[in-house]
Amino acid sequence: MDSKRALAVVIASAAFTGGTSTIALADAESPGTVHQRTWSPGLVHQRTWTVQVAPHVIHSATWETKAEPKARPVLPGKDTNKRIALDLVVRRSWSMREFQCLDSLWTRESNWNHRAHNPSSGAYGIPQALPAGKMSGAGSDWRHNPATQIRWGLQYIKGRYGKPCGAWGHFRSHNWY
Repeated sequence: MDSKRALAVVIASAAFTGGTSTIALADAESPGTVHQRTWSPGLVHQRTWTVQVAPHVIHSATWETKAEPKARPVLPGKDTNKRIALDLVVRRSWSMREFQCLDSLWTRESNWNHRAHNPSSGAYGIPQALPAGKMSGAGSDWRHNPATQIRWGLQYIKGRYGKPCGAWGHFRSHNWY
């Protein structure tokens, strides 16, 4: 490389399969001019162009990828079940106060365990439906799907108490809802 041409090179290498990389070359003989080359793995380069930029900009780098992040398996659990319920509460345009009441209610009833079973009464699931088979109206997978149980429970609360705070108030005064 010619000593009269001082080049600043930044290489943004694509860390993902199928990524695109760009090299930016700042030309010392032509301040404010940057030459860029973009390529993808397996190709020499896709296109070359010159960009006029402010004199203080001497490099740029970009890359793109279609790679997806590794998905973690979502295992049903107390926090997952609460997230499902929060999403459904928000979709109903109920306030966070209503979700707090629901959280208090179902924490006392089942501790958000979708397999919770009361052997003395037969109540089952997150909302502790009695008889448990009532939840089949929300889906045939009610025995093992927390989302089905939560949908059923919210519909039950809406029909009987209006909102979760109404159900929580009844629970606090009668120890059942």
